[in-house]
Amino acid sequence: MLTIHAADEVRCTWDAEPLKDGAVAVDGGRIAAVGPLAEVEREFPGARVRRWPGVLGPGRVHEGPLPDAPSPRERVHAVLKRGAVAVLAECADSAELRAAAGRNDVAVLASSRPAAIVTGGRADLAVFDGTGTCVATVCAGRLVHRRR
Repeated sequence: MLTIHAADEVRCTWDAEPLKDGAVAVDGGRIAAVGPLAEVEREFPGARVRRWPGVLGPGRVHEGPLPDAPSPRERVHAVLKRGAVAVLAECADSAELRAAAGRNDVAVLASSRPAAIVTGGRADLAVFDGTGTCVATVCAGRLVHRRR
């Protein structure tokens, strides 16, 4: 299902200039388009539109130890709640953690990489409100965290 994620601002990288009233179209697990919301809606009529408050940018790489939690699934979910869509292999150091990451499409990386929203790239997105709180995380095109 094609989904358009729209926000007050969209940043293709976290240090890029913001695109006001921007949007990212997601088709399956890939980014189909990035641009002003009106243009993206014209390009994909009938797509589901999710509107998020705040700034939408690329999902982050969690570079430290995974947060403590009672189970591997909850440790991975704690990372998703922070807007991260990838963890370093050295921090996902058990088969249980790697399996929990895999079930949630969280990438396990040998080393850190720059995060960017790129047409045709994997649809890894995070949305943060004005206080820096993550309000939504999209991992490989799936909404895996939403703050209520």
